[in-house]
This record gives sequence, C-alpha cells and structure tokens, in this order.
Amino acid sequence: MTDKPKVAFYWCASCGGCEEAVVDLAEELLGVAAAVDIVFWPVALDFKRADVEAMEDGEILATFVNGAIRTTEQEEMVHLLRKKSKVLVAFGACAQLGGIPGLANLWDREAIFERAYLTSPTTENPAGTVPLTDYAANGHRIQLPGFYDTVMSLDQVTQVDYAVPGCAPTPNLIAAAVGALLSGDLPPLGTVLAPDVALCSECDRRDTKPEDLHITAFKRPHEIIADDETCLLAQGLLCLGPATRAGCGAQCIGANMPCTGCFGPTSRVHDQGAKAASAIASLVGADDPAEIERILDGIPDPIGTFYRYGLPHSLMVRRRQDTVETTA
Repeated sequence: MTDKPKVAFYWCASCGGCEEAVVDLAEELLGVAAAVDIVFWPVALDFKRADVEAMEDGEILATFVNGAIRTTEQEEMVHLLRKKSKVLVAFGACAQLGGIPGLANLWDREAIFERAYLTSPTTENPAGTVPLTDYAANGHRIQLPGFYDTVMSLDQVTQVDYAVPGCAPTPNLIAAAVGALLSGDLPPLGTVLAPDVALCSECDRRDTKPEDLHITAFKRPHEIIADDETCLLAQGLLCLGPATRAGCGAQCIGANMPCTGCFGPTSRVHDQGAKAASAIASLVGADDPAEIERILDGIPDPIGTFYRYGLPHSLMVRRRQDTVETTA
C-alpha cells in the first residue's frame, strides 16, 4: 500500500493530444510518476471503472480530465471522478472551453447522424441504421452511451477547481500544475493555471506591430511567405494573439504561424470569439461598406476562426436548433 498522493487522468471527447502532452514531459514524467500513484489512466494502463467506484470519496488528490462532454458515459465518468477527487482539473482546451469538438454545436444529433451514417459520400447503409443506445439480439443486450445534441465543457456538467489551457497544454504548464498540487501551494479555486495576460505580451514580434494598424486584406498562411520577424497581423495574417491568454511561449508564432486561440481568453473576457472578432474588425482599414465587405471576405470561416476552441463556453453555446439544417 502506497502513501503517495493519488492522481487520475481521463479522456472524454478530444483528439488524444492532451494524453500525448503528458508523455511530452519526457524525463520529468519519471519524476511525476515517482512522486504520485497513478490510480486511473485507462488510455495508458489497465484500469476499469469499477476500480474508481471502489475508492473512498475524495481519495484521489487530483483528476485531470481532457476532452469535452459529448456522451452520457462521459458525463457519468466525470461525476464519478468528481466525487472521488479532492481536485478536478479541466485539462486542455476541450475540457476547459469545449474545444474543436464543440464546433459540432453548429448542428444537432439528428443532422450529425444523418451525415455520418446516411449521406456521406463513402457511406453504404441501405437499411438506414444509426447507433442505438439499447439493442437486443440472440438473447444478448448491448447498451451504448447516449449522444447529446450539445457538446459541453467540463464546468458545464460539474464543479471544476482549476484549468490548464491549451491544445495541447505545454509541458511547462503541466509540470507547474502538478508541482503546485503536490506542494499544496494552490491559487484560488477557479484559477486558470497560466498567465492572465494576452499572448502578445510574450511574443518576440510585439514591437513590430504598428501602433495604428490598418489591414486592407486578410491573407491565409498558404498564400504568402511570411516574414519571420514581423508581427503576423501587420502582414495581414489573422493572428488571435490579442484575444488569447499567454503561457504557450508563442510556439506557433515561433514557427511562423498565426495564433489560433487555443489558450482561451483572459479572466477579463467573457466571450473570446466576440473579443477576437471585435479586435480584428477594429483593424479593418476601410470606411466604404463594399470595401469593408471585400476585406472581411478574406476570413472564409468566421465561426470556425473566432470560436474554434470555445463555442460551447461562449455566450451563444450553440446554434439555435430550429435553424439547424440537415445535410442532403
């Protein structure tokens, strides 16, 4: 029997990058593994739900949940882990804000099932079969998780104590979060464990952004060879650094790619997408309505651009279901 603090990891609706981010701790992972007892990490080790159910309430020091809540099983598991954990951490953009899976809130379950199982170009389904939550055959009964209409962030289904942002969180933030948990030197509940300033503050190119910037055309990264020292916004590339929390080390910008906003908003912003859209609109260098429209046409997917990581956590949450159209 070990007396080391117990830690758990769980994966909901996400790509798996957050699990990879834990492994990216490299040698530091060995130090973490030596300091804690990992009691639940089903993607990496052979643990079962029953193992968690058998634990005492609050027995786990901290559970790191990555991924949005898309199914009934995911919601059941996070409620169980909440009950068994002293601290519950929203780990990564999908758990914190809904993430890219949250863009499914532009449709509902019926439209998604129709496209995935009936009308996509590679689908052969003459019987029109779609997943059922309960099915019986040959004397056996199978139960599958229910699929919600609306993708939710972790804090929309249970109490969350802290968030580690990013798609995926960077190793330095993960190590700092684990260190804070082990030391007990934790900030107030609800804190996002990353600097509470805009990304521009840690960008090496910040001094090259003109004080009075006017954009006359938006360009996509494949359309130009971007200068690797000049502010990307000043080059007409749609960089969301002004509306995004710092803490990532501006790694995308270091690779000459614009920020897409995965670290979410600072604490002073209620809706990152609206903040980003407002900031970008203020830079449009035109007064004529037709010219403004031409410039903004350079942003081909405004929802996917400004709400890429946070639609479920925005003021909108989802498209109204009476406006959802199925795909023919």
